[in-house]
Amino acid sequence: MKLAEMACRIESLHDMLERVAYQFSQGVADSKMGEACALLKVQASRTFEFCSREASQIFGGSSIVREGRGAVVERLAREVRSSAIPGGSEEILLDFAMRSTFAKAKKLRSKL
Repeated sequence: MKLAEMACRIESLHDMLERVAYQFSQGVADSKMGEACALLKVQASRTFEFCSREASQIFGGSSIVREGRGAVVERLAREVRSSAIPGGSEEILLDFAMRSTFAKAKKLRSKL
């Protein structure tokens, strides 16, 4: 069950990444890509954190030892938060995405 949930989240993230990459390759303006990139970053961070936690539970005590079967899981669990921080905190990115979306909606509504 844990592996299935991890796979589901990873596939969802992969789909989101493919859509953003396609938009970028088609030349969509950077000013229109901000919200999608912010949401992608948040989703990637949350997926990584979830999968790291679930892998730690699967490996049990081996996941806290820096050698042996759980070495990779231990390293990922240790680094999960540091990978999320450089792109901005999740709260800031989510706030940016929503503010931008609301501004676009307001602009569209005023044209009606």
